[in-house]
Amino acid sequence: MRKHPFVPALAIASAVPALLFGCGGEVTPLEAEAEAAAIASIEAGLACNTKITYGDAWMRPSGHTAQFDIAAGSVTWDGTCHNDGINSYVVLSNGWKPYFRGLNSCVLAFDSTCATTASCSTRITYGASWIHPSHPAMYDDAGGRVFWDRACVNEGTNSYATLSNTWTPYFTGSNACAMSFRYTECGGLYKNPVYPTGCADPGVVHDGTQYIATCTSGNATDAFPLRTSKDLVNWSAAGVIFPSARKPTWAKSDYWAPEIHRVGTGYIAYYTARHVNGKLSIGAATATSALGPYTDIGAPLVHDSAMGMIDATTFVDTAGVRYLVWKADGNAVGQPTPIYGQQLSADGKSLVGTRRTLISNNLGWEGGVVEAPWVVAKDGYYYLFYSGNAYYDGRYAIGVARATSPLGTYTKLGAPILKSTGTWVGPGHGSVVRSPAGTTSMVYHAWDSGHTGRYLLVDPILWRNGWPEMPEAPSATSRPMP
Repeated sequence: MRKHPFVPALAIASAVPALLFGCGGEVTPLEAEAEAAAIASIEAGLACNTKITYGDAWMRPSGHTAQFDIAAGSVTWDGTCHNDGINSYVVLSNGWKPYFRGLNSCVLAFDSTCATTASCSTRITYGASWIHPSHPAMYDDAGGRVFWDRACVNEGTNSYATLSNTWTPYFTGSNACAMSFRYTECGGLYKNPVYPTGCADPGVVHDGTQYIATCTSGNATDAFPLRTSKDLVNWSAAGVIFPSARKPTWAKSDYWAPEIHRVGTGYIAYYTARHVNGKLSIGAATATSALGPYTDIGAPLVHDSAMGMIDATTFVDTAGVRYLVWKADGNAVGQPTPIYGQQLSADGKSLVGTRRTLISNNLGWEGGVVEAPWVVAKDGYYYLFYSGNAYYDGRYAIGVARATSPLGTYTKLGAPILKSTGTWVGPGHGSVVRSPAGTTSMVYHAWDSGHTGRYLLVDPILWRNGWPEMPEAPSATSRPMP
């Protein structure tokens, strides 16, 4: 029998509507403010409390709309997941007994105001079939965020799983992998997608107080919707870059792939649109705030009457010089698709110097396309993240190349670092950002398995042996917050 004896006065779900979890709709700023006020009111009455966030397999009690509870005092869990019929459950230190759908499916996060110095950590507790010579405990504790996509690989008569930190626990028997995950002081849990409606080609920037995302809008009346978030997971609508009356006069349609970048004391939105002569071109619009209002510079920044130019991004090298990087749309006319780089003026509104080819499509997995660049400077290298192959199906993926100077020569890693899974298809067009936890995350789009739209996803990037990795991504189950 399922038991969840939470105290209604201490359970956020009994005090506020479903806003951040399972609402299926857009969270407005007023709704988010109301929820924050309700949480603050409850917390104010407690000397200290623990927020308990449940994984996506949690069997939510009837009438409990949120994915978490607030409990008085310090509450924790030893990590043991008990199976009961076809489901599983845990026993928390305060006696609560949450249940989860499926065997060995317990995932919880604990964030307590009682803790003063704790940092994010993960406890991985292994099932009874775990092979653990010379290891008396049934669990391991690891610093930071460790996760698993629940894939179990058979090897001989045994099986193993690969965790995000490269650990590979083995288990006796085929398909016998069983682990539970406890996250402490990691900020809670989330699950992709992080926005309930489509968001193709997301461009993300942090303005010092919040993240701002904008997306391809095609031929919508207003171009490039804006969304804001404090944590990369909970997003609210925040207007558009170009209301219909402020669209650039040089463009007629196809508003694609916008990105907002800080330039000097203001912001520039770089974007693609179809010129009145029919060629896709790259535009730029300026604003004093990342949320606008934006004013187009009046003419394309990059325009070629013989070839479409799309997917612009910008970055600053370690010497403070700014560059524009973009793609020639060769695949539209049966030609290769070079990604170019060229220095920008200090104000970001004109090109200077000589254009260079950074990479082109020459690997099998890339097919006829490389596009959607994003460049990051790290540890003496410039890392060029890019997407390859057909955006509309499961061949689309994200790769990376690196160079020791901003305009190359760039060397590709080879295989993509992010590709389709059973749940998410054709991941691509990512923005690489610093997460609230100070780690590196990618915000990108992917088709759902039903191919109904391209949704906004976020997953961590880990750096190993001089290259980025995205283990266990695109993620489809609960993860610790980025």
